[in-house]
Parts: sequence; structure tokens; C-alpha cells
Amino acid sequence: MSTQTTGLETSITGAGRFAPSPSGDLHIGNIRSGLLAYVRARQTGRRFLWRIEDLDRVQPGAAQSQLEVFAELGVTPDEPPLVQSDRIDVYTEALSRLAGQGLVYECYCSRKDIQQAPSAPHSPPGAYPGTCRDLLESERVQHRQRLYEQGRRPALRLKTDNAEVTVQDRLLGEITSPVDDLVLKRGDGVFAYNLIVIVDDGASSVDEVVRGDDLATSAPRQAHLAHLLGLPQPSWLHVPLVVNTAGRRLAKRDGAVTYQQLRAQGWTLQDVYAWMCSSLGFAGSAGSWSSLDDMVAGVDFDRLRTGETVFVPPTGADG
Repeated sequence: MSTQTTGLETSITGAGRFAPSPSGDLHIGNIRSGLLAYVRARQTGRRFLWRIEDLDRVQPGAAQSQLEVFAELGVTPDEPPLVQSDRIDVYTEALSRLAGQGLVYECYCSRKDIQQAPSAPHSPPGAYPGTCRDLLESERVQHRQRLYEQGRRPALRLKTDNAEVTVQDRLLGEITSPVDDLVLKRGDGVFAYNLIVIVDDGASSVDEVVRGDDLATSAPRQAHLAHLLGLPQPSWLHVPLVVNTAGRRLAKRDGAVTYQQLRAQGWTLQDVYAWMCSSLGFAGSAGSWSSLDDMVAGVDFDRLRTGETVFVPPTGADG
């Protein structure tokens, strides 16, 4: 039996999860990643959890629609979804814990400021150069006043030493990246992704994260934050992306790419699972899949195709 908590403490039973942003309908690539998270949880005896990441870019009704799509595909989370907008006090506590360690400072830079600033030595491209890290208090007062007059607030950043952090990924092997002074809370008051996902994973005892490999470079940052907060670091399994014919992430302009659009074009549930089978490289090994049970039985993560899959929408699809 699992033990649920509402704070930073962890629960007992291990879990996997799917955590879509409720910003619209899920495309076939999102769905494949979510189904793989479910499959992995079922194959390893973990609970399968659902998280609604609704702190930014929310489309009314999208969260419920996403849950309904997965229910139609046969997936039901093992517990009620965790809703991030209900957990602001928990994220505030995590931020306070880091601040208590002297690891949080105000940043007054705009995106343009960061782009135009010279990079710090040994930092990765695009890393924050530490412009506001060591300002005098008199300088901070001036910057706060400047932002206040513009109707803005400072962001809050994590103070780091740009040390490299390495995590192990089930498919990708070692992922190594320097951890820069990443944002913990944006200037508009929204808590940043890297902080809240590790807090939520810890609270739900998510001990393996299955998600798209576009997020693989975030894993070292999240592992570092887990260490600072005294939370266990999950293991990682980043799965390949589904892209359009130009090699970019899928979007509505690419045609029928969402579940609802594909169903309107005549796809059945069996068609969805048959495509999952072929796209992951398992077609022909044990026949095609026609159900969720087939996918759970048929996915072998040791033989998972690691390259991107190009999705070609059905002919005649509306854009």
C-alpha cells in the first residue's frame, strides 16, 4: 500500500508517471511517450500515476480531455491525478529550503540581457552567465526599482558552481551536463519546471521517469536539485521522439496528428496500437498489436528503436 504525502517527503511504493501540460490535445508522439510510461510501470510492478502540470499554458478542458483519451486507449491511473496548481505551498517550501542553504538569489535580467551577455568560462552554450549572482545590495535595490517601474519582478535563480553532473539513462547511457544557475521561480511568479517536477516526483515516490528524449538534458539539473532537497534521484528512461517530415516536433499545422483528428480520419484503436508497434520497431517480431495488453506484452525496452520516428498524417487530413 502506498503512503501519500502533500509535502516534500516521499511515499513508500515506487511509481512511474505521465505528466502532460494541459495546453491542448495530445499528438501521437505525446501519446506514445505516455503509453510507454504506462507499459514500463506495468512491466516493472510500479504504480502508474498522472500529473496535471497546469502552472503555465492551460487550455480549459484539456486536462480532462487528455485523461479521456487515455481511458479510451485502456489506461487508467492508479491514483487520482496530482494537480500542480494545488501545490503552490509545497513548491514555496522547497524554494525556502534552498534559500535557507544560501542557494537562491534574485535575477533582474531579461532574455535579451542573457543572450547579449558574454558566457562565463567553462559554461555550456546558453547557460546563465551569473550576471546578478554577486551584486551589491545597493545595486539590487536599483534593479528592483527598475523592474517595479516596468511592472516586473525579479526571477529567482539557484546558485551553483557550474559543476558537471552525470546521470544514467536506461536507453541513452550516461548523460552529463554542467548545471548552471537555473531559474527556480520566474519573474511572473510561476515556479520553474526543473524545481517542481523533482518535488512532485519525490512526493509521489516516482522512482523511474519515462519521457521524451528532448528532456534528457534536464535530467542532470533535476538530479542536482533532488540532492540539494534531500530527495531520492529517480532513474531515467528517455524515449525517442515522433517528429514531422521536416524533422521538427509535431504541430497542428502538420495535419491530423492528435488522437481526435486521427479518429476523425477513420483510425480505430487497433490502428493506433498497430502504429505504435511499427513505430517502435516491433512489427514482424510477434505480429502487430491491437490493444494495450498487446503493447504491454510486446515492448522490449532492450530492443526499443532509439532513433526519431517520422509521422506521416493520413492522406487528406485537414491542417
